[in-house]
Amino acid sequence: MHFSNRLTFETDCSDVFSSQASGEVDFVLVDVRGPKTYERGHVPGAINIPGRLISAEWLQAYPNTTLFVVYCAGPHCNGATKAAVKLAALGYPVKEMLGGVTGWLDEGFELSCAVEESTSSAIGCDC
Repeated sequence: MHFSNRLTFETDCSDVFSSQASGEVDFVLVDVRGPKTYERGHVPGAINIPGRLISAEWLQAYPNTTLFVVYCAGPHCNGATKAAVKLAALGYPVKEMLGGVTGWLDEGFELSCAVEESTSSAIGCDC
């Protein structure tokens, strides 16, 4: 039962990628790092809402049934967990994408970049 419950609150990079590849995306993917780090590289399809800024005002365009999948830099950062706590407190369903940017790259997936920089500079947190 414990492990089934965990899957209610987490997903992984491969599952997110598979959903995107199949066109069956039933969630809003949120990069909770700061905007400069987001611009250096983020998971394709992700929007940027820095974790420290998550509020009812930022989310007013989304129905309270919207599933959010949040991620941060990687397993060394708890920014995604903190963001998930905020989203859940606001009444939204939420999952944490395990691995974050580090996990995404480890799986061999590409990042979307607004500026040309090395992949390693995209992993920063600044959440």
